[in-house]
Amino acid sequence: MSQSFNILKQPKPFYLIFFIELWERFGYYGLQALLSLYLVQSLGLDEDDAFITFGAFSALVFGFVSVGGFIGDNLFGTKRTMVLGALVMMAGYLMMAFSKNDQSIVYLALGVIAVGNGLFKANPASLLAKCYEEGDSRLDGAFTLYYMSINIGSFISMTMVPYIADYFGWGMGFLVSAIGLFIAVSNYFLMRHWVSDYGSKPDFSPVSLKIHVLLYAAIIIACGCSALVLNYLMMANILLAVVGTGALIKFIKEILVAKGHDRRKMIVVLVLMLEAVVFFVMYMQMPTSLNFFAIQNVQPVLLGITINPVTFQSLNPFWIMVASPIFAWLYNRTEQDGHGLSMPGKFALGMLCTSLSFLVLPIAAKFADDLGVVSSSWLVLSYLFQAMGELLISGLGLAMIAQLVPSRLHGFIMGIWFLTSSAASVIAGHVAGMTALDDDEVLTALDTLPIYSDFFTRMGVISLGVAILMMLFARKLHRMIVEE
Repeated sequence: MSQSFNILKQPKPFYLIFFIELWERFGYYGLQALLSLYLVQSLGLDEDDAFITFGAFSALVFGFVSVGGFIGDNLFGTKRTMVLGALVMMAGYLMMAFSKNDQSIVYLALGVIAVGNGLFKANPASLLAKCYEEGDSRLDGAFTLYYMSINIGSFISMTMVPYIADYFGWGMGFLVSAIGLFIAVSNYFLMRHWVSDYGSKPDFSPVSLKIHVLLYAAIIIACGCSALVLNYLMMANILLAVVGTGALIKFIKEILVAKGHDRRKMIVVLVLMLEAVVFFVMYMQMPTSLNFFAIQNVQPVLLGITINPVTFQSLNPFWIMVASPIFAWLYNRTEQDGHGLSMPGKFALGMLCTSLSFLVLPIAAKFADDLGVVSSSWLVLSYLFQAMGELLISGLGLAMIAQLVPSRLHGFIMGIWFLTSSAASVIAGHVAGMTALDDDEVLTALDTLPIYSDFFTRMGVISLGVAILMMLFARKLHRMIVEE
C-alpha cells in the first residue's frame, strides 16, 4: 500500500513549481472559459469569426512558447523568464478587465496575454525537468501530477468565472485572472529558495543591461504585432507558418546533427508531435464547438442542480484531477515492474480515448428528447474519455521530451511541443466554424442537433483512424527508443 504514495515523494522544488503552474493556469483558463462567448455576446462577432479569432489567439499563445523556451535556456534564465512572463500576462488580464468592450483594446490585451504566456509556459516544465537525475523513475509520475496542477487551477476558474461574469460583468470575470497571476508570482518569491540550485545557465549569472533593453523592447513590439494580427487574421496564419517552419527546420537540423540512438529518439519525438497536432485540434473544440453544443443542446443540470452551461467545460479538469493520481500510480507501479506501456503506446491509447469522447455524442443525439436536448450525462462521459486522452498525450508530452531529448535542448523542444498546439489551434478554429450558426436564422435545438451530431461523428472517425495507425507503429517506435 505504501507504494501507492511513492508518487507523492517528489523533491521540494516540485511543489513550488506545482503551485506556480496551478495559479497561472487559474488565470488563463478563466479567460478561456469566457472568451469565445464574450466575442459573440459582447463584441458582436459572428460565431464563425469568434471561433477563428479564438483559434488565432490560441495560436499566438502557443506560438510564442518556443521563443520563451529559447530565451529561458540561453538569454535570461529559466526562472527570470517565467516570472517576467507572469507579470506580462497579468498586465494583459488587467487590460481585458478595463477594456469597456473596446475591440482595439481587447485585441491589444489578447496580444499582451499571448506574449506573456509565451515567455512563461515552457519554463516551469523545463525547470521541473532539471530537478530530476536522468533515469529517475519518478519522472512520469511527477509530470502527471504537475499536469494535475494545471487542471486544479482550470477547474476552479472554469467553475467560478462564468458565474462571476454573470453576476458582476465581463470585466470582473477577467479581473479574477489577474488575481490568479498575482498569487502565482507572490508564491514564487516566498519560496524561490527551494529552486536556488536549479535552472538554466543564465540563471546563475547576471544579465547585461543590453539583454534587458533588447528583451523589453522585443516584448513591446511583439505585443503590438500580436494585436495587429488579431485584427488581420491572415497575418496570424502567415506569422504562425513562418515561426512554425523556422522551428521545424531547427528541430530537423538538430536531428541530423545527432548520432545513432539520440537521433532515433528525436525522430520518435517528431512523430509523436505530429500525432499531437491531431489531438490538439480535437482538444480545442472544448472552448468552441463543444462549448456551444452544451449551450444549445445539453440539459444544464448536474446532480439535480441547474448550472450555467458554460461551466460544463470544468468537467475536463475535474476528470483530470480524479484520474491524474490513478494514472501516476499506474505508471509508477508498472514501470518499476518493467511492464509499463511504452510512450508511443500511451499516445496511441490516448488518441483512441479522444476518438471515443466524440463518438459518444452522436449516440447521445439518438436519445435526445422531443426538443432536441440531450442529458448532461452524455457530456460527462464525453469529457471523461477526453480527459483520459489528454493525460495520455498532452499530460505526458513534456515527460516524453524530458526523457528523449538532450537536456541542452529541453526548453527549445518543449517550446516546439507547445507550437504543435499553436498549429492545431488555427486548424481547430476553422474546423469549429463548420458548426457555426447563421445569426440571421432563428434555430431551435432540433435544428442544431444534427449539425453537431454530424460534426462530432467526423471528428471521432478521423481520430479513430489516427489511433489505429499509431497502434500499428507503436512497437516499431518503441524499439527506436530502447535499442542502443
